[in-house]
Amino acid sequence: MSIWGKIGGAAAGFLLGGGPIGAALGALAGHAVFDREPGEGEKQIAFTIGMTALAAKMAKADGASTDLEFAAFKRVVRIEPGFEGDVRRVYEMAHETVAGFEGYAGQLGRLFRDRPGLLEDLLDALFFVAAADGEVHEAELSFLREVARRFGLSDAAFNNLCAAYGGPCEPDPYALLNVDATATNDEVRKAYLKAVRENHPDRMMARGAPEEFLAVATEKLARINAAYDGIKAERGL
Repeated sequence: MSIWGKIGGAAAGFLLGGGPIGAALGALAGHAVFDREPGEGEKQIAFTIGMTALAAKMAKADGASTDLEFAAFKRVVRIEPGFEGDVRRVYEMAHETVAGFEGYAGQLGRLFRDRPGLLEDLLDALFFVAAADGEVHEAELSFLREVARRFGLSDAAFNNLCAAYGGPCEPDPYALLNVDATATNDEVRKAYLKAVRENHPDRMMARGAPEEFLAVATEKLARINAAYDGIKAERGL
């Protein structure tokens, strides 16, 4: 069943102990929100709701929200027939203003603090949406930089994504492979193979991304391959 189909179920009524995501779910599902630790399925719902809200607020960041951004969002979070109205409702509620995005980012950062790879996947998806109109604007970069900070991600992680989507940032191919620049050729190769394994779509789902959230996996693998190719060229391998 789609994540959006699960939102209307009884579990959504007990989700997340409040916060902006709980408030959005309460409005969508028509249930009260109670204070308890969410389960794994509920966390997947929270991930999708938080992604929707952040994408909508970011689309407002440069003052020129377009249908291209919503279309890009739908490529990242695929929507089963019959649920687009629910998605639109959450998107439009969040889209009214940029204000409050810090709360969504902070809540997701706390919920998934033990899964930084998943948070990086989410930031990757937000960059994908931001670049839908052909350019990542300065206001969107400021927004995304603050989201990355509240996710607890490193500057290197942010800069790699920023550069990949055409922003004025310096990428670090070694950081993308999670290896030091002084590593041996064999160590770099092992780091590359590990990065490929960890960013396979199956592994992305294993770390908590809902099924709908897999469109960024191919892009990320392409960047990992490009980083490794760049390092090999630099080292004459």
